[in-house]
Amino acid sequence: MPLALITGASTGIGRATALRLAAGGWTVLAGVRAAADGGRLEAEAPQGRVVAVTLDVTDSAQIAEAAARVSEQTAAGGLDALVNNAGIGIGGPLELVSAEDLRRQFDVNVFAQVAVTQAMLPALRRGGGRIVFVSSIGGRVAMAFTAPYAASKHAIEAFGDALRVELRTSGVKVALVEPGSVATPIWDKSRVEADRVQVPPELQAQYGHVPAAMDKVLQDTARRGVPPEAVAATIEHALTAPRMRARYVVGRDAKAMLLAKRLLPDLLFDRLARRALGV
Repeated sequence: MPLALITGASTGIGRATALRLAAGGWTVLAGVRAAADGGRLEAEAPQGRVVAVTLDVTDSAQIAEAAARVSEQTAAGGLDALVNNAGIGIGGPLELVSAEDLRRQFDVNVFAQVAVTQAMLPALRRGGGRIVFVSSIGGRVAMAFTAPYAASKHAIEAFGDALRVELRTSGVKVALVEPGSVATPIWDKSRVEADRVQVPPELQAQYGHVPAAMDKVLQDTARRGVPPEAVAATIEHALTAPRMRARYVVGRDAKAMLLAKRLLPDLLFDRLARRALGV
């Protein structure tokens, strides 16, 4: 029975992936921050297929404990899949994003993903496993007022590309899954973050309209987003296909954005982006 570790499994893509893999016969170690979330997930999955693990990906001690749990699950201590899914979204005019918020964005979305991957690599080598980084189309097409989030996903794209080559001789395969809009709680959390943006009086002319524009974009994004189960299906395919691809783009909006970015000159793309944002 294959074994997977999924981070950020309390809600959204992580939760949907845990349930889908469990239904497909996997044993899933589901990383959650709250015990109540883990209990609900275990109850909904086939009996014994999901084991909730307390895992704040920014906590080195909890990462080490998760690695120990992986070794306990199988006699050989092998791990068949690692799904790096945990993440947060911070936005707003870059001029107004605090250094503290920018560091928090990278702590969760980048440094923590690398730390978890490093901790799990011995078990992944033993299991001939696969790594999926849940990136975003924002990791390839950055939009205004989402610079912290997009930059963190750009970094994940770089790490994924490098690891794919570095781990080839280890037999560990690496893929990036790049969703567009997904109907998950991250958008509600991002709206809370957006509400924290305070535009000082001297910059009202430049950014006074931005909070309302961001709120509309987040509402529209959540409304048109594909269900997290669609991304979970793509992750399962990446983990089980005979030939794992380097990238999987999920959602029509993601594919359209990628095509437009490839075909249009940058300044023309910028003009269309401003029109879409209403700025």
